[in-house]
Amino acid sequence: MAKAPETIWQMSDNQLQNFLNTSIEHSKPRKIRFYAPSFMYYKTAYFCSSTKDFPTISVTGKGCALRCKHCGGKVLETMYPATTPEELHRLCGRLKAEGALGCLISGGCLPDGSVPLDKFVEAIKRVKADFGLTVFAHVGVVDFERALKLKEAGVDAALIDVLGADETIREIYNLNLTVESYEKALKALSHADLPFVPHVIVGLHYGRLKGEFNALRMISRYKPSALVVIAFMPIHGTAMAHVEPPRPLDIARVLAVARSMFPEIPIALGCMRPKGKHRAETDVLALKAGVDAIAFPSEEAIKFAENNGFKMGFSSYCCSQIYVDFLKA
Repeated sequence: MAKAPETIWQMSDNQLQNFLNTSIEHSKPRKIRFYAPSFMYYKTAYFCSSTKDFPTISVTGKGCALRCKHCGGKVLETMYPATTPEELHRLCGRLKAEGALGCLISGGCLPDGSVPLDKFVEAIKRVKADFGLTVFAHVGVVDFERALKLKEAGVDAALIDVLGADETIREIYNLNLTVESYEKALKALSHADLPFVPHVIVGLHYGRLKGEFNALRMISRYKPSALVVIAFMPIHGTAMAHVEPPRPLDIARVLAVARSMFPEIPIALGCMRPKGKHRAETDVLALKAGVDAIAFPSEEAIKFAENNGFKMGFSSYCCSQIYVDFLKA
C-alpha cells in the first residue's frame, strides 16, 4: 500500500495510526533483525548481549569541543578511550583477544563538526590487517579527502548524523554550519565509494519534529548503504535533561516516511531512543512502519514480531551492520 512520503508526513495522528495498522495487516511475512551490541547491557527471554563482541571506542576520550545540548559529552563517558594511534591499535588487539568481532570508532567533535580521525587512519589500517575486526567509524562532518583515507584504511562503514534544519545545527549542536555542510559530507562519502549509514535524529530540536523530512530528502539524493533512525532522549546532567522526548508516533512518522522514500534500502531503529513504556510503544510502531532492524528491542516488540510471523534473527553487532546482513538475507 504505497503512499508518497509527503502524504505520510502530512497525515493526522489518527490517519497515521490507521495507515500503520493497515500496512502491517497487508504486509507479507517479513524478516526482522534485532541487534544488541556491547556498549549497553541487554537481556530478555530471547537474547542476552555480550560485553565483548562490539565495543565503542572514543579517540578523544571524554573530550568534545561542541558540548551539544542533548549530549554534553556524556555519551563519550561510556566508551573505551584511545587517544593516540598506538593506544587504539593496542586496545583493539586486547579487545580481539577477549573475543571482539568488531568495534565502533567514535569520539567528540572538533569546532568544525568533524571527528578527528586523520591521525588514526594508519592505525585503523593496521587494526584491519592485524586483527580482522569489523570497523565502523562515526565521522561527523567529513570532507572527500578524509572519506577517501578512511576508505583506503578499510573502514567497513562510515556513520554520520544528518541534520535537516539550520536552527537545530546552531542551537543544539552549537555549530556554525548549515544543512549544506551535511549535504557536502554525504556527497563526499558517496564519491569516495565508502559504505555510509546516515543517522536521522527524531525530535533533536527540543523534542519537536524539525528538519527530519528535509534530512531524509537530502539523504535520498545519494545512495546510502542503510539508514538508521534514532530519537532524542533526555540524558541526566545535560542542558536538555528535562526536555520531553518526541512521541512514539512522531518517531513512527519519520520511519514510515523513510520506508516510503527508501523502499530498497535497509532501515533500522537505532539504539538511541527513550526507554520503558515509550520504547515498547515505539518499537511496535516501528515494526508496523516497515523497519528491517531494531537495536535493543523491547520484549513487547519481539513478541509482536513473533505473533505476526516475522522471521527473527539476533546479533551482537552494531545495528549499522544491517547493510551487510540485508545483502546476505
